Amino acid sequence: MSEETNSMQLAVIGAGPGGYAAAFLAADLGLKVALIGGEENPGGVCLYCGCIPSKALLHVANVIAEARQAAHWGIGFSAPLIDVEKLRSWKNDVVRKLTGGLGLLTRQRSVRYIRGRVSFLDGRTLRIERHDGGEEHLTFEKAILATGSRASKLPGVSLQSPRLLDSTAALELSAIPKAMLVVGGGYIGLELGTIYASLGTKVSVVEMTAGLLPGVDRDLVSVLSKRIEGLFHSVMLNAKVVGIKEENGGLRVRFDGDELKDAEQIYESVLVAVGRKPNSDISGLKNTRVELDSHGFVIVDAQRRTADPDIFAIGDVAGEPMLAHKATHEGRMAAEVIAGRKVAFEPRAIPAVVFTDPEVAWCGLTEDRAKEEGRRVKIVRFPWGASGRAATLDRQDGMTKLVLDLENGQVLGAAAVGPGAGELIAEGVLAVEMGALASDVMLSIHPHPTLSETFMEAAAAFFGQSTHIYRLKKD
Repeated sequence: MSEETNSMQLAVIGAGPGGYAAAFLAADLGLKVALIGGEENPGGVCLYCGCIPSKALLHVANVIAEARQAAHWGIGFSAPLIDVEKLRSWKNDVVRKLTGGLGLLTRQRSVRYIRGRVSFLDGRTLRIERHDGGEEHLTFEKAILATGSRASKLPGVSLQSPRLLDSTAALELSAIPKAMLVVGGGYIGLELGTIYASLGTKVSVVEMTAGLLPGVDRDLVSVLSKRIEGLFHSVMLNAKVVGIKEENGGLRVRFDGDELKDAEQIYESVLVAVGRKPNSDISGLKNTRVELDSHGFVIVDAQRRTADPDIFAIGDVAGEPMLAHKATHEGRMAAEVIAGRKVAFEPRAIPAVVFTDPEVAWCGLTEDRAKEEGRRVKIVRFPWGASGRAATLDRQDGMTKLVLDLENGQVLGAAAVGPGAGELIAEGVLAVEMGALASDVMLSIHPHPTLSETFMEAAAAFFGQSTHIYRLKKD
């Protein structure tokens, strides 16, 4: 085994959206950078088996759903003919195109990309077992941990079976099962369940809490839940899986719940989507001064510096929320700090989007958090039933919601549920970050007819002056 020793100003461990963004900006700022990842090109879980392939397949699901809805408009289509192999190939081509582009950008920036596994020898030295079989020691002045997260396993279930899927396996789309159970009613479970249900699978979801998307604004979830109940075969709430056993032709699942009709059911496949855990079990990390909290997240300060001043941590491994765009901004900020700039990660609003149908999106202060903190706020809602654009889309079940300071109307939070909510929420993020007032949003001319107008109308509702809704004034 060949052995080399190299030196870099910055070593970025993990090549996902946080890691490669940090490496690229650091290189742009003049640093000599090494980026270590596990795949042929940068991209990480998000591009290879997460955000990108799931959104590609969700686009397909939306096309199928819209084709079915066209019957309401007098346009009929026959049942879709699904070529799974071609669909899988198209999804993989999307991934190859994007990751290949990142490989090109890596070379253009003269970032040294190393495909391999790392272990810390000390707080300044890495041992890298390269994918090509070689080994090298890499010394660094600064390092960024961007190792991401992995799917959590179902507690108490040790079964090993190709029918028991995690999110990565589900996105391989190896087959379209006739019946699937999704364990977990969070965003990953609902997104993947939507894909399979649209492709013809009878999807059931089991969630241990009283509602889907635990922790998300109930105003938003109530709209989504109605659609999910029509799309999925069944939704089981206040229930949990207590056992899974493989039988001929499927998996027998045992449930525990007070309102269940059947304590046992058989499914062709079971998808486990019960959350993610940080990849903080990095070999040799104990040889540094980096510290972990009780949940396994790396402890960082506002600049994402760990207890070891030469090592930073960003993204999923550094704590909630586990979102790719949060990791990207943390990575870029950490690169600036390492380059000598005085910056910190202090966002007012980190948007979150659930890419179901309808999409659910929010940012900033939520109504529930405002109540918990005793904040004096006014909640305004604009129902999409009053939106001309929503009417032309035959999707009037959505809603736009703003959380505004009661005294001056400052936009503290924003949310939307409906088609394209993930695109719309960027306006809310900008308003929160800029400290915009309801009057600013109201007086900004929005194009008509668009769904973006719902933000303008919601802001006008703060003053009781929304054009398309009327509230009887109280004396």
